[in-house]
Amino acid sequence: MTVAVTGASGQFGRLAVEALLKEGADVVAVVRDPAKAADLAAKGVDVRQASYDEPEALDRAFAGVDRVLLVSGTEFGQRVAQHTNVIRAAERAGVELLAYISIPHAERNPLILAQEHWGTEQVLADASVPNVVLRNSWYWENYLGGLPHAVESGVLHGAAGTGRVSGAARADYAEAAAKVLTTDGHAGQVYELGGDEHLTYADLAQAISTAAGKPVRYENLPQADYAAALEAAGLPAGYAQALADADSGIADGILDVTSGDLQKILGRPSTQAVEVFRAALA
Repeated sequence: MTVAVTGASGQFGRLAVEALLKEGADVVAVVRDPAKAADLAAKGVDVRQASYDEPEALDRAFAGVDRVLLVSGTEFGQRVAQHTNVIRAAERAGVELLAYISIPHAERNPLILAQEHWGTEQVLADASVPNVVLRNSWYWENYLGGLPHAVESGVLHGAAGTGRVSGAARADYAEAAAKVLTTDGHAGQVYELGGDEHLTYADLAQAISTAAGKPVRYENLPQADYAAALEAAGLPAGYAQALADADSGIADGILDVTSGDLQKILGRPSTQAVEVFRAALA
C-alpha cells in the first residue's frame, strides 16, 4: 500500500510519515520544498514536490498512490480552496481513501480555527473520493511556546476559565492517522479524537509545575486581555486573536472530547501532558 502525506515536512506531517513507515506502508511525502525533506528521502521515502496551489503538481504527486493523508494547511483564509485542490487531485488519481485532519465538532464549533475545517468537510461530503475525517483535539505541544515563560514567571496565563481540554501528544494523533490509513473499514467515518486527560488550565499549570520541579499557577485573563498579551509577546495579531478565541472555546467545552475514538484506534492510552512538558524542558 502506498500512502501520500501532504505537508509532509511540517510538524504533524513528519510524524505521520514516521508512523506510516512503522505500519509498513510505502510513503510518498508531498512537500513544497523537497530540500526540507532530505532526511525523509534518506529513509527511503519517495519525496515529491507539490504545493496545495498547484493542481498539476498534485496530479504528479498522487500518481500510483492508494491512499492520501490531507494535513490541513497553514495559510488561513486560503485553506478551503487549497484543500479542495488536493481533494480534486485525489479524485482524478482514483485514490481509494483520503483522510482529512479536522477539528472537534466541526459542524457546530464556533472557533475561528474551525471555520475552514468545516468548509473542507462540506467539500468532502460531496466528493467522489472515499474519505474519513479525523477531528483532532488539542495537541499538548500547543502549550510549549509559552512553557519557558510559565516556568520562569511561575504563572501560566490563559482565557479558558475552568473549561477542560482533552489533549494528547501530536504523535498520538499521527499514529492514529497511520492506523486508519493502513486498515480497512474507515471510509465514511468521522472520528472525534481526544486524549484520556480532561484538564483545566489549573491542571495544566500543575503538570508544568511537576515537569519543571517548581511552582506554577494559572491566572485567567479576559479574552481580549489575553490576546493583547500574546500580541505584546510578539505573536502576529491574527494568530494571537485565534489563540485567545481557542481558549474561549475551551472555556465552553468545545475541545473536551469524550468519545474514546483515539484510544480505540491506538489500542492504548494517550500521552499525558506532563510527559510532553517534561520532554520539552529536558
